[in-house]
Amino acid sequence: MSRGDADIDAKREVVIVGGGPAGCGAGVFAARYGLDTVVFDRGKAALPRCAYLENYPGFPGGIDIETFRGLLHTHVEEVGGELRPELVESVERAGSDRFVVETDEGRRVETEYVIAAAWYDGSYLRGLDEPTMFEEHEHHGEVEEQFDPDYADEDGRTPIEGLYVASPAGHRSAQAVVAAGNGAHVARCLLEDHRLAQGYPEGVAPEYDWLRQDAEFTGEWADRDRWREWFENEAGDDHGLDDDRLEELRETYIDRAFETRLTDAEIEARSDSGVERLVEELGAERVLDAVDDATIREYASETVESDAE
Repeated sequence: MSRGDADIDAKREVVIVGGGPAGCGAGVFAARYGLDTVVFDRGKAALPRCAYLENYPGFPGGIDIETFRGLLHTHVEEVGGELRPELVESVERAGSDRFVVETDEGRRVETEYVIAAAWYDGSYLRGLDEPTMFEEHEHHGEVEEQFDPDYADEDGRTPIEGLYVASPAGHRSAQAVVAAGNGAHVARCLLEDHRLAQGYPEGVAPEYDWLRQDAEFTGEWADRDRWREWFENEAGDDHGLDDDRLEELRETYIDRAFETRLTDAEIEARSDSGVERLVEELGAERVLDAVDDATIREYASETVESDAE
């Protein structure tokens, strides 16, 4: 039973339940888009069962689980998301278009969207009163009830508007890299639905999260009129929007496109910053311990000579 607005501790646009690869993958995409996003991460998780992660692209020597999880969580916070080490106990409806998420600490958060990203346990969703979410299966000779991994479609959408499932997702939850990609995919689908609700025509509703080199904005694509022509062509003629609303959405779309533009100097600065953040997360001492003493002495000597010139 709802306790009313007086008991709501916070309002967020997106609540993600689970801070593993799927949840953090979704959190990064949602937060980078600008949605007010919180990731709750506490409870039984799959990733800590792994002894050492050796098949995640980008880590040729593998990476220990604690460091990997730390990088995931730091990334969510770096892009503006909030990470809270609390266990979600229930998700309930709050009207036709909102949810209330309650944690074990009694925190109640109202939100427009919920992304389920906890592989092992979907019991917190029982308050939505959807019996088709759960199925019986036999485990070690005993019949148990579990969240049905086929309840959501392949894009993570469910029959409940605003509820998405990144995990459990069958075989897509079985490997960290696949789970992370699935979380990002589900978040993109959420963003597409969010943009459709704002009025974006279907042809321009999908969100592409990338930064573009300066060269991408040369020639005709340096002209906003060329972008306007492209937008109107993709939007088509049956969008049902009045001219003012279409213009507003078009200009917002183009503004966001131009905000992704990076000069060579900005790319270099971000590259340096990215390495610094990685070293900061790993710990400078740990990085230095991985480098042999001769290389460190040679680098220090060259740095002193360079500073003296």
